[in-house]
Amino acid sequence: MAQSYKSLKEDFVSNLSGGAIWEINYVTAVAPAAVLLWSALQSRRDFFVNYGPTAFTIDFLLNVGAILAATTIYSSAPIALNTLLILPAVLLHIPTIWSRRRPKKSSHPTVANGRSEGKRGQDSSESLPERPFITHYRGSMMVVTCVAILAVDFRVFPRRFAKVETWGTSLMDMGVGSFVFAAGLASARPVLKARAVGKATSIGPSLLAAARHSLPLLLLGFVRLYSVKGLDYAEHVSEYGVHWNFFFTLALLPPFTAIVQILPQSLFSVHSIALAATLVYQAVLDTTSLKAYVLTAPRDNLLSQNREGLSSFIGYFGIFLVGQAVGLDILPRKTPATLAFVSGLSPKQQILTRLVVWSAWFSVLLCLAISYRTFGLQVSRRLANLPYMLWVSTFNCAQLALFCAIEALMFPGLYSATDQRIETRRCKHATSQVLGAFNANGLAIFLLANLMTGLVNLSTNTLRANRAKAMVTLFLYTLALASIATSLYTKKIKIKL
Repeated sequence: MAQSYKSLKEDFVSNLSGGAIWEINYVTAVAPAAVLLWSALQSRRDFFVNYGPTAFTIDFLLNVGAILAATTIYSSAPIALNTLLILPAVLLHIPTIWSRRRPKKSSHPTVANGRSEGKRGQDSSESLPERPFITHYRGSMMVVTCVAILAVDFRVFPRRFAKVETWGTSLMDMGVGSFVFAAGLASARPVLKARAVGKATSIGPSLLAAARHSLPLLLLGFVRLYSVKGLDYAEHVSEYGVHWNFFFTLALLPPFTAIVQILPQSLFSVHSIALAATLVYQAVLDTTSLKAYVLTAPRDNLLSQNREGLSSFIGYFGIFLVGQAVGLDILPRKTPATLAFVSGLSPKQQILTRLVVWSAWFSVLLCLAISYRTFGLQVSRRLANLPYMLWVSTFNCAQLALFCAIEALMFPGLYSATDQRIETRRCKHATSQVLGAFNANGLAIFLLANLMTGLVNLSTNTLRANRAKAMVTLFLYTLALASIATSLYTKKIKIKL
């Protein structure tokens, strides 16, 4: 008997083994490479100052189109695509190396302007600064996520990029973890604001605020659950379980994070709690029957039906806390004095050095975890185990370091203004509108991407779509997402979920 279309779709994304970490790094390097070229065009030619249809088109093609190409038609040649993006940026930048010491007119305000207007504005040192490189990192991560959730249903998207069944690494496995890491990074800002005003943290108000953040995510989780079941939509059960989905995982993060925030920071750092929780979880996986239960138990009750989602939450919680720890370290204008050797560096150099140290730290831990000479553990997104947490943390810290280095190279005077308004204009000048739009309404755009993915799958046989039809569909899908996101961004509309 011929298989139904639903079962064919499920088989298409099941029992996959992933690909090599080095290939994932090459493919995802397209995002910072595209931002490098965007930054060269903006800093050397002021190309995106007058943001009309032409500027939007180039912005979209660079920061969305390049990522789409890297995961589809250029999936076998990511180095070539990176070269095509980096080479023009280098050629644009070379002339400025020889004339850097000469006074240069710029379309964005200078330090002198900042000082002359200082009396009218708020001192920029009194607030948490904007970090365009973080906007670019979070925006690019959201673009990769939105591209992958639809592209995975087409044959033009390599199977090695789709989520691994149990053991291994893939682009989409990294995408899920990066989404959580980026959420943790953003959550550091309200924590820093509360500390700056000396606001005491108590369990009651913290849990109440966390519940307000969790409720919309819970509702989205139930909406997705009932829509998938009601429409008899293809689903990969071993990913999270029969009823569980990613929105439920996101909804559980705020209350658990609120509990962490009330612990004495002098005794329990966020980073140490993340490592301790994941280490204990890994020990339980290795010394008890939990691993066998999660991977092989029959689905005969509500708990066993959703065992992957419940078990993996601990790993995602660890990733979220690592993201928050990194945010607490790099978001303040004056970075914490925890590394003695960076004290003589400029603020931007300090941030870059800290990110390199973070990446190196997690890279060493990852090597220790997966090396056959030490522990010989395997990465598993399904379990969200210790190696998975360390891999995601290493990757995202390295990505942040790349975006930070690009910003330092292309916009060296970004934070030198003494006036808040001048600094804000400089940051706006150094921020891609498209990536800023994906960052500003990230969760809403992610929800819209899920809805559009469902519509495409219900109206199109993606398995039979040839290469040309798949690329046209994906291009129009990403263009629609970028247009809607940018429209909301330019109108300063922020949808809070």
